[in-house]
Amino acid sequence: MHEEQPETGRSRVESAPGVPRQHGRRAAEAAGAPAGEGRGEGRGETRGEGRGETRRRAAALAKRHRRRRVLKWTAGTGALVMVAGCGGAYYLYRHFNDNLTSVKVQLGDEAQRPRAAGDALNVLVIGTDSREGLGREYGDEGSAGHADTTLLFHIAKDRSNATVVSLPRDLMVPIPECQTPQGKKIPGSSRDMFNNSLGQDGRDAGCTWKTLEKATGIRVDHFVQVNFEAVKTLSSAVGGVEVCAAKNIDDEGSHLKMTKGRHVVQGEEALAFVRTRHAVGQGGDLTRIPLQQQFISSMIRKIKSDDTLTSPTKLYKLADAATKALTVDSGIGSVDKLKDLALDISKVDTKNITFTTVPVLDDPKDVNRLVLKQPDAGQLFAMIAGDRSLTGTATPPAPEGSAAATPAPAAPAPATPGATTPAVDAKGVQVTVRNGSGRRGQSGPTVDKLKAKGFALAAVGSDAPVAAATTVSYPAGQEAAADALAAALALPGGAVRPGARTDPKGGLLLVLGKDVLAAPTAPAAAPTEAPEDLQRVQADDTDVCAK
Repeated sequence: MHEEQPETGRSRVESAPGVPRQHGRRAAEAAGAPAGEGRGEGRGETRGEGRGETRRRAAALAKRHRRRRVLKWTAGTGALVMVAGCGGAYYLYRHFNDNLTSVKVQLGDEAQRPRAAGDALNVLVIGTDSREGLGREYGDEGSAGHADTTLLFHIAKDRSNATVVSLPRDLMVPIPECQTPQGKKIPGSSRDMFNNSLGQDGRDAGCTWKTLEKATGIRVDHFVQVNFEAVKTLSSAVGGVEVCAAKNIDDEGSHLKMTKGRHVVQGEEALAFVRTRHAVGQGGDLTRIPLQQQFISSMIRKIKSDDTLTSPTKLYKLADAATKALTVDSGIGSVDKLKDLALDISKVDTKNITFTTVPVLDDPKDVNRLVLKQPDAGQLFAMIAGDRSLTGTATPPAPEGSAAATPAPAAPAPATPGATTPAVDAKGVQVTVRNGSGRRGQSGPTVDKLKAKGFALAAVGSDAPVAAATTVSYPAGQEAAADALAAALALPGGAVRPGARTDPKGGLLLVLGKDVLAAPTAPAAAPTEAPEDLQRVQADDTDVCAK
């Protein structure tokens, strides 16, 4: 256990390993006393006050210059780490670059992926449970490393806010067919635990990437993967991370023994904290997630603090540890590209970074597994895909006369000409979706879209004969429900057809036609409010404690 202690005997301006000490000396001179101080010159009170003001201005200017120099070389992303580097020599750049491991992921047919996020950024952060290099200390020595901790880090297009969504490892989802960079095809699964999207049968991070896109309907731009060792080295590099326990914790599984109160953890103790789940809450992965969110929030605060940003030694250690710990996609497989990503992240005020967990329910087929809670999960995913903030931070209005300020086109006409969108409780509407477009894989995304709009009972049916246009068929008494479904998908009034080819279960039948393959139309407006009772933690909240 490590109680937080003030630094002693160390200058605020230190030389990083490999950086000439002259850099540290000049920075110290810039922040220190001006020339002439301490030489014994006689000065009047007025001149003394003027020199005091000069010193304050010089110190403030030096501090701003240090922060700018540091930010230019800060590199990294995501949940467990914001990678940071110290500027200077070219060989340091090459050193950090050589530390990085990058992977070219295979994502398959571009047309099957969700709509691009535009200027917003979505980064998949994978914390793997690989024991490589850790011996038997943590059990399961031969584990290939699965997606033990998964977070989707969304950064708003205007960089005013960010949302970090945790997906439980035990969540049951479809895992699509994947392909390794070497060309090996790995069969998919219609229902499996999310953590098996990595490591199982040779699946790599690209498969986890595809799985998340399919489950959420959110397009991912990059991924970052870290392991157990990363938590240890990164927490030590910043001099420890403050965490809080609301009670005494003694977890045999993670080996964490912690008394009630605040502690600064690093190394083995930091890893034990983020792995703890049996001795807090009700146990299980859902209990562990808030601890990880608390730890990551505190790590972000520590990295963005002056204590770290003005210390070349800490920045060097952090950059060295982080770049060694990271595996990233080839799109950000260099320090320069990571730096650009980090600068985007650094623009977000800590108070506007929200951590949350996707809404889930116990799996009816297995109490030890979880399924998405609909329509809440779909509502959250739609907010992220639509770049909606969970903090209430809004994108500033576009300047008058700009293209962005041009009014959006009018909404499509409702399904029934002359009528308004029907007031129907979509939760209870049975919908079967059959694919008649002539291209495989259209039913699943449509079902996901419908669930996000509240049609919780939407389900995939068998393929239909190829049809030119999409249609909705309904049995007697369900005309209003059919109109509501057509309105939700912006279908024309003629798409609704009574009587013929209805769902054998007695609900609505949606047959997708070739028209769904046409150029995508403007997306429907994203929800503006989060689901009720959504679990969340703000990154600037220092009062969060493990219970």
